[in-house]
Amino acid sequence: MEKITYKSSGVDIDKANKLVTDYKRFAASTKIKGVISDVGSFGALFRPGFRRFKDPLLVSSTDGVGTKLKIAFLADKHDTVGIDLVAMSVNDILCSGAEGLFFLDYIATGKIRSSVLRDVVKGISVACKEAGYALVGGETAEMPGMYGEGEYDLAGFGVGIVDKKNVIDGAGTIAGDVVLGLESSGLHSNGYSLVRKALSARELKLYSKELLKPTRLYAKHVLNLTKKVKIKGIANITGGAFYDKIPRIIPKGMAIEISKDSWSPPWIFEFIKKKGNIEDREMYRALNMGIGMVVVVGRNSVDKAQSTLSATGLKSHVIGRVLKGNGCVEMI
Repeated sequence: MEKITYKSSGVDIDKANKLVTDYKRFAASTKIKGVISDVGSFGALFRPGFRRFKDPLLVSSTDGVGTKLKIAFLADKHDTVGIDLVAMSVNDILCSGAEGLFFLDYIATGKIRSSVLRDVVKGISVACKEAGYALVGGETAEMPGMYGEGEYDLAGFGVGIVDKKNVIDGAGTIAGDVVLGLESSGLHSNGYSLVRKALSARELKLYSKELLKPTRLYAKHVLNLTKKVKIKGIANITGGAFYDKIPRIIPKGMAIEISKDSWSPPWIFEFIKKKGNIEDREMYRALNMGIGMVVVVGRNSVDKAQSTLSATGLKSHVIGRVLKGNGCVEMI
């Protein structure tokens, strides 16, 4: 009778261990003050440096990449989805005005393909470094039978920090304040179930370069902006987009009006709309339409805010205003 081993069952521990060497190298490039342990320890140690803050608050977020991964599988291109993974969590953390501390990833696959996972983790490290986070650890799980051939799933977890007095949560927003839309790099990582329904497999592969553009990281732009002007609210335009995400930062008795004519969405959005015969409201609820994040500032701060963002290489548009209302967003 043949002896059964873990490897013959589909799990190659040696291959996974070899990958850890690459993971350590990628993680080392993201090291910031506070990192105590190396990747590979049972738990990551991090000294947050609370003395810099009067009343420090930790801000955390966890997320994945969603069905955008299906496009990566189709195109066999895996060097950008790691960036998406980081961006999905750290852009949410940024909405509180927090700076980055550390990030961990979880990769699950049916069978380890070393070259693919190296690309994924390299993307994670690149994004962590850009956003100011240390990649302190993670997990790679090989689970035969759980995923289709060549498939994997990603999840990430980030932690940031902000002084309580500097928390951005929409408080202080008044009628007459201005909504700035920060340009996205493309579709980012939301709405891909809709996109995959609207486009054929041939079109998904043909336009995969556009569809796989990584989610923009806003940390360096917005944290720099907080030093120049008072930001009253920040909303990350992800799932639910304009109709569901922006209301989270509208205080009681206020509403926000967004003018769709105030910017021009990239061509890919109109292409998806036409191919799928998708209604306007559905587009603005499922996709970012070229605006990846919005910030609310006072009327007198608009020019300085836009010039500050421009100086860091990010284009913005005045897309709306705050008015009295019932907490809703109206698209006009």
